Amino acid sequence: MQLGMIGLGRMGHGMTERLREHGHDVRTYDPNVAERTADSLAELKNQLEPPRAFWLMIPAGEITETTVQQLLGIVDEGDTIVDGGNSNFRDSKRRFVEAKHRGVNFVDAGVSGGIWGLEVGFCLMVGGDDGPVQRLEPIFEALAPDEGYAHVGPSGAGHFVKMIHNGIEYGLMQSYAEGFEIMEHSEYDLDGHQISGIWRNGSVVRSWLLELLHAAFETHGSKLEDIAPYVEDSGEGRWTISEAIDESVPAPVIAASLFARFASRDEMKFSARVAAALRNQFGGHAVKAVERAKASPDPR
Repeated sequence: MQLGMIGLGRMGHGMTERLREHGHDVRTYDPNVAERTADSLAELKNQLEPPRAFWLMIPAGEITETTVQQLLGIVDEGDTIVDGGNSNFRDSKRRFVEAKHRGVNFVDAGVSGGIWGLEVGFCLMVGGDDGPVQRLEPIFEALAPDEGYAHVGPSGAGHFVKMIHNGIEYGLMQSYAEGFEIMEHSEYDLDGHQISGIWRNGSVVRSWLLELLHAAFETHGSKLEDIAPYVEDSGEGRWTISEAIDESVPAPVIAASLFARFASRDEMKFSARVAAALRNQFGGHAVKAVERAKASPDPR
């Protein structure tokens, strides 16, 4: 099946390669990458046979909005635009309506898998009309591992589920971070690398995040001293809490985990090093290097 991939960053590149490995014909466009098949969206369109499918794997916000509007100006009726980024689900519902008025399909696909997706597959949470989703199922099934793809609902549902997924991720990461912070400050000389290693086997807290933390300790040492304790947030945690407020649903763990990320930007905490290391391990998100001259002393 043919697909036009727009955006060849960490995940877009891995998705492109995985689709090609499964025999799909993927044409690509990214102005910042030399290894692309097209030099413009218009050229990308001309490289695809109708009805075309374009997959956006670019940052949410202004870049996605601009690209969607540019595509709506050149695509034909019956073509499909898939937004695989972390867009706000309300924006996806609006774009669905705009596309429908032009006879164009719009599908929102929440994607999880980070830099490991090429090897193990990408979990896909897809929202949109049945017709275009069913037509693109060979693409979804090639990207996902076994039982890792679902059409979760109508327009916006895919990005809504991904938003909640990432809110949960905030809480899980913060729980690990705080646990290792307590051990770091205890009276015992504990080895985080050793402990994360044994917890991977038979423990009720074992998980892929724990495996990634163990790998981070292997790379950066048990003190994670070369990672600055500064944790970014990319929006989904804030949106999850906002939705919880709108629905009057208590979400204290997710809220506290977001506020902990805010606090990391003012304090030098080991828990923040753990959270920053995990974001780097699963998503390839950049970590801030420690500025040795400015680093605060260990609070102990």
